[in-house]
Amino acid sequence: MLDLLTKLFGGSNEKISPDTLAQGTIVDVRTRQEFQQGHREDSINIPLQELEQSMLKLRQLKQPIITCCRSGNRSGIAARQLQANGIEAINGGRWDGL
Repeated sequence: MLDLLTKLFGGSNEKISPDTLAQGTIVDVRTRQEFQQGHREDSINIPLQELEQSMLKLRQLKQPIITCCRSGNRSGIAARQLQANGIEAINGGRWDGL
């Protein structure tokens, strides 16, 4: 049941090891306003709406790119979009759950 809810409403679909977190780059895809209200100190903010225009910058970051957001929905969209552009990406789900 929880797996179904996660698929429907977001959340992390993948387990992320501490090593992967340390090796990759955490990209928070929430809006700038949401990001300013609270975020992981080791994350950068690239809102989902700006992801496509930021592909060159994202290619230069340490991979994998670990996407996060408020619920896991936008981060899942972002991870799939990055993967479609040949970037190693993982849906990290909720920013406060990483």
